[in-house]
Amino acid sequence: MTIKHRLIVMNFLQFFVWGAWLISLGGYMINTLGFSGGVVGSVYATMGLASLFMPALLGMVADKWVNAERVLGACHIVGAALLFWASTETDPDTLYWIMLLNSMAYMPTIALNNTVSYYILKKNGFDVVKDFPPIRVWGTVGFICAMWVVDLLGWNKSPMQLYVSSVSALLLGIYALTMPKCPPTKTKEKTSLATSLGFDAFALFKKPRMAVFFIFAMLLGAALQITNTFGEPFLHDFDKLYADSFAVQHPGLLMSISQISETLFILTIPFFLHRFGIKKVMLISIFAWVLRFALFGIGNPGSGLYLLVLSMIIYGMAFDFFNISGSLVVEKEADVKIRASAQGLFMLMTNGLGAFIGGTLSGWVVDYFTVGGVKDWPSIWFTFAGYALILGLIFPFVFKYDHKKESVQAVAH
Repeated sequence: MTIKHRLIVMNFLQFFVWGAWLISLGGYMINTLGFSGGVVGSVYATMGLASLFMPALLGMVADKWVNAERVLGACHIVGAALLFWASTETDPDTLYWIMLLNSMAYMPTIALNNTVSYYILKKNGFDVVKDFPPIRVWGTVGFICAMWVVDLLGWNKSPMQLYVSSVSALLLGIYALTMPKCPPTKTKEKTSLATSLGFDAFALFKKPRMAVFFIFAMLLGAALQITNTFGEPFLHDFDKLYADSFAVQHPGLLMSISQISETLFILTIPFFLHRFGIKKVMLISIFAWVLRFALFGIGNPGSGLYLLVLSMIIYGMAFDFFNISGSLVVEKEADVKIRASAQGLFMLMTNGLGAFIGGTLSGWVVDYFTVGGVKDWPSIWFTFAGYALILGLIFPFVFKYDHKKESVQAVAH
């Protein structure tokens, strides 16, 4: 097996582990275990909480003391044990702590997977910019395949989804340990703990424009996981009214259209950036989130199935446009000495603070519109749509950014 094929397998499994439960766990917790929206939201918020500190800490370990492939493998083996434990647990408090520990083990592996991939490619003389994206896309394929496996085997509302994730995490953990060695970088230069953890990037908050940008990154980051958390529970609530419909029978397949859309919209980003500029592309993303939620609010698995499908397609634009254009803002505004840390800060604001706030508050919204165990889903989705709409109306007036086609084109490519 060539080194590229080995990396394809690693990236495939990296996101297969996540895809096996990320979209369907909410349905299992709500519809099978009977957990409240607040509990479900808090469980999903553990990913944001763990993202605040674990990637930086374990990244520092891999940079200074332990081979990156060993850290990656150890994290997945620990995660495998925790996911297996989670598959046997039905107490909400205990499950929360297990999934928090699992998030602490898994979230750093996203960056570690990239680190190992980059190191091995460079060591073997490959061009990372050219050769990594075709490898990384197999991660998205792995995520989609995991969703399909869980859905087609009827495990959307079963603890078996966690078992599947556990087994694949164990396989990946062992596999990662067999990858070529990625030793810590030997350097005589002494750096402070603050620099090692990427705190230098917080200097960007001194720029009013970047302070506004990061605040909006956090606020929009709160929306990123909401449909992943409550999308399947929403569809499962149509079990009686549309029992034989495709959306109820195969919610995972329907939801996977979102991930397929994500891969396709990435290809359109250079065109949109060149044509409209970074600020307008970010604004398009925000209003795409408005549509994403609103279409959930008016759609259903029967006559409104096409609205749900349209929402899945729009997800690619909503998710990709903000993440990619946002990373370009950071790339253009940050000094070269803190550029990597600045990207880490962007991820911390969106997938860390934003995801934690979004997971917690979205659970409260679901519980607020739940009476006698019955959820008023239209009101829930319209509340989320209204939140995104407010962000979209304020954003263009407070975020000042000039569109320079030449500069954007250079960065986008």
